[in-house]
Amino acid sequence: MSMVSRCLLAALISILCINPLLAHHEVLAKFDSTKPRTLNGTVTKLDWTAPHVHLFVNVSEATKLVNWAVELESPLDLERSGWNRDSLKPGDAVSIQGMRARDGSMQLWANSITLTATGRKVLAMSPEAIAALKPATSNQPAKPTPRWPDGKPRLGAAPGETGYWARPSATSLIETGAVVAMNDSGLLKNIKDVDKVAPFQKWARDLYEYRQRNFLKDDPMFVTCKPAGAVRQFLMPYGNQFLEDKAFGRIFLMEGGGNHDWHFIYTDGRPQQGDIRGNDTNPLYYGNARGRWDGDTFVVDTKGFNEKFWMSNGGLPHTEQLHLIERFTRTDRNTLKYEVTIDDPGAYTRTWSAGWTLQWVAGEDLPTSYCQDNRP
Repeated sequence: MSMVSRCLLAALISILCINPLLAHHEVLAKFDSTKPRTLNGTVTKLDWTAPHVHLFVNVSEATKLVNWAVELESPLDLERSGWNRDSLKPGDAVSIQGMRARDGSMQLWANSITLTATGRKVLAMSPEAIAALKPATSNQPAKPTPRWPDGKPRLGAAPGETGYWARPSATSLIETGAVVAMNDSGLLKNIKDVDKVAPFQKWARDLYEYRQRNFLKDDPMFVTCKPAGAVRQFLMPYGNQFLEDKAFGRIFLMEGGGNHDWHFIYTDGRPQQGDIRGNDTNPLYYGNARGRWDGDTFVVDTKGFNEKFWMSNGGLPHTEQLHLIERFTRTDRNTLKYEVTIDDPGAYTRTWSAGWTLQWVAGEDLPTSYCQDNRP
């Protein structure tokens, strides 16, 4: 970022006066919780498409019909709740409570939808679907870590089993030891906590605050369906899967959300540079990753990142100088300990670290969720 850009950014921040609210950041970026609205109308279309389902409703206003676009949760979360594309049909009369779009357009985020004829609430997330995204507790002792014949822990499923890693114990990237309140999307509860999150350089700190004060509305993962990128992929709700290809010295690391992105972690000792046949040394969303075992911990060294993604749900910036050391330790069958050391002299004043755990979701395949940018 140039000096001029940083100065302009600092000046812009100084005049912002928006107070962040504790809510899903994409929702608050587009919709205003201080502008509630109730719609009574007739369904014209249900668009069952990622990243968010949309319901279109004709509403009588004054002497004309106005077609409103009503935004809902993702298809995956609604399907987990027992709904589908036939749960509402054209002609159904509904009452919708929600909040209006900030730009004044005929768009609404739905807090609830009720069938007028029966009073039944529809297209809401069930308690089970919500629980599926949160860390689970169990009174049963966890089984031992599954291992390969050579004694190394399996990062993926054992033979004859299926599963993936999800339900992170943290959904935001914060320096180890810092006490900062955030919601599940990385939005600060108190904007004054900005300086506690990480050891920022001035321009990175100002950019982070700018993103926070704007409710993370410029998030490239939601606005233009860019990949989650390194680190952030382990904060996302739909999980990750390790496919260990020992014969070729590599691991496929697949992500459940976004665009079902994947990348290689090479374990065969090759130089840390790209492959000229299709993945050259150009900066990447997931960098050039090299892995090795340190006892029962899988250590991944990654360089060669671009600057097109946000490193966390809360909008932490980085530069192409970013260098990550990630440590994965499967402490038992159900727990993966994730630790990351972040070295980016372009954005931070020193090296820093963070960590959390992920849980094993057994008996299920990695969820498939493609961002198709269908928002009106």
